[in-house]
Amino acid sequence: AHGCEHWESLPEEHFVQGAIQLALAYHADAFLPEVVGYNLGYEQLPLHLLITSYELNELGIDPYYFTLHVTVDNAGSGHARKAVQALRHLMAQAADPAAFFRRVLDGYRLNELGACTTSVIGAFDLEAELVDIFTTKASIGRNMHSDYCRVAGRSVNDWLADPAQIPAFLEALEDAGWIQRGADVEHSRFWRLIQGERAEMFGVFSSYEQQVLRDWIVTPRDATAAARTTRVLSHRARQRSMESLTQHAQRGGYPERGLIRRRAAGAGGDTELHQLEERVAAASGKPEAMAMLTHLMSPSLHHTAPGLMATRMYSRLLDA
Repeated sequence: AHGCEHWESLPEEHFVQGAIQLALAYHADAFLPEVVGYNLGYEQLPLHLLITSYELNELGIDPYYFTLHVTVDNAGSGHARKAVQALRHLMAQAADPAAFFRRVLDGYRLNELGACTTSVIGAFDLEAELVDIFTTKASIGRNMHSDYCRVAGRSVNDWLADPAQIPAFLEALEDAGWIQRGADVEHSRFWRLIQGERAEMFGVFSSYEQQVLRDWIVTPRDATAAARTTRVLSHRARQRSMESLTQHAQRGGYPERGLIRRRAAGAGGDTELHQLEERVAAASGKPEAMAMLTHLMSPSLHHTAPGLMATRMYSRLLDA
């Protein structure tokens, strides 16, 4: 999801939790106390889930999958309570409750093995990830660029010839003005090469790779500096904006697809489509939103993913 299809090269710790769950499921009869203990820990509400739900909304991403687990796993009437009830019920039937509970604790501790949400976030280095992306691209594109364009006096092919030069190449792009760190990506000439109408490098970077590049660009080189970027409209703010634009758009008594997609946590990350939704949601009203969509419905763009989405949105607004 979100352009992260190529997971095979991830470190082994990313797969530990999945392997534990499969192993416990396969040997459930032999390791019932461990299964109960593992489930007991798995169903408890972690602090990072509350933080994740809040921050996803701030980033304009639908947090519903996570907020749903906050509510259904609650300790009052949800899965967390049922996990405790299961433990009490099975311990009462055990021949040796103390020994059973020791094994339950071992199962509970299995939740701490392998990578977790907080460890993955803590270990993520944005610039190192971008360097890895460019290094991979360099092996394919190092002989595909014209020598006409030069960066810091050197051709792009020359820069890409040696993977060790990638960090210096990124710095040279910034120094030469191709990349404006700490500002909206639209101000960076390099970004316009990969995104936008007639972008010369359209399709070279996946959705995930574009997101990494976007995050790196909007982050100032000086960590203490404030980013000069446009505030991201929260997911709930976008939904409220669309509801006000289409409050009369439903016809025939049947629920219709919303103007703005509800983005599940595992949904694909179409950055370009997400940006279109944000621009429409930020429109001052229906006329401005429709004017914005008209351009994307032109013959040269109508067949593209943004063009098709614009057509659907325009039709909904037209009937509103």
